[in-house]
Amino acid sequence: MSDFQHTHKEASKISERVAYRITQFLKFMLNIFYGSKYAKRAVILETIAAVPGMVAGMFNHLKALRRMRDDEGWIRELLEEAENERMHLMIFLDIAKPSWIERALVLLGQGAFLVVYSIIYLLSSKIAHRIVGYFEEEACKSYTEYLSKIDNGEVENVEAPQIAIDYYQLAADAKLRDVILRIREDEAHHRDRNHGFADAYESAVLPAHQQ
Repeated sequence: MSDFQHTHKEASKISERVAYRITQFLKFMLNIFYGSKYAKRAVILETIAAVPGMVAGMFNHLKALRRMRDDEGWIRELLEEAENERMHLMIFLDIAKPSWIERALVLLGQGAFLVVYSIIYLLSSKIAHRIVGYFEEEACKSYTEYLSKIDNGEVENVEAPQIAIDYYQLAADAKLRDVILRIREDEAHHRDRNHGFADAYESAVLPAHQQ
């Protein structure tokens, strides 16, 4: 994954600053509960990350039906993003093995974020996608820290779960580090695409039914 780069979209507009502050608040809350417990932190991270693509896909699907116009590929890409994030969650559930209490917290967090993000998307799709872009920036940072802990020996580089080997078509002897690299690459792609979606709303370079 030598082409991976950390990038940051400067929050120069009011909408971007709002999106960035929301993301920083989510990061703050995540740090309070899990801090450096990277595997369990990832469970929460991916639980939340799996929501936006599904919400955005649903609203764009309904809009396309209502306006009877083609979505030009947005719906499929958003739903694929949601599915990819769901697979990340399945992988980390295998690694972290959260307790039933932690699973209950995950469900509560997911439910709350589903409601909040749906409202944000209805009010401003641009801000909603910008939030995801910033959220994925933080995810890339978190997974880079995770990799550093593995490289420093602070986190054991265990065998990759079979679900991750199957999903990413990794070698049979793949390790946790190989999985984290793939997941970080996914998050970088989601980061760039969601910032791109937000930019498209801003410049009005959209399919006619999205404007």
